[in-house]
Amino acid sequence: MKIERKSLKAIKFDGLEIRDYTAELDGSSSMAEITVPAGAQHKLAWSKRSDKYYYVIEGRISFTVDDLVADFSAGDACIIRQGVRFSYENKTGVVARVLLVHTPSFVLAEEVFEE
Repeated sequence: MKIERKSLKAIKFDGLEIRDYTAELDGSSSMAEITVPAGAQHKLAWSKRSDKYYYVIEGRISFTVDDLVADFSAGDACIIRQGVRFSYENKTGVVARVLLVHTPSFVLAEEVFEE
C-alpha cells in the first residue's frame, strides 16, 4: 500500500503540524509525521494506551521524559512508554520534523494533556 505525503491533510495542534499516515486504517500501530516550527512545543502529556516512538527526521528537538531532559538530532530516536509523562520543544531557530509511531494505535481519548 502506498500513502503519498501530498495526499495527507495537515492537522494543526498547538503550533505543531501533524500528518497522520494511518488515520483511515484500522491497524495495530499508527504513524504520523510532525512538523515542529522554531520555538514550538508539545505540552506535558502521557498516554493511557500507547508506547510512543519518536524518530527525528531533521532539525533538533529537546525531549523531557519524566524529569530527564535530552537533546535529539536527525537520526536519533526517543522511546516513551505508556503512562510516562513527556513533553518536547524545538529550541532552535529552524523547523524540525519527527516521525511518530504509536503502538497500539493512537486514540485521542486515551491521551492526557496537562497544563
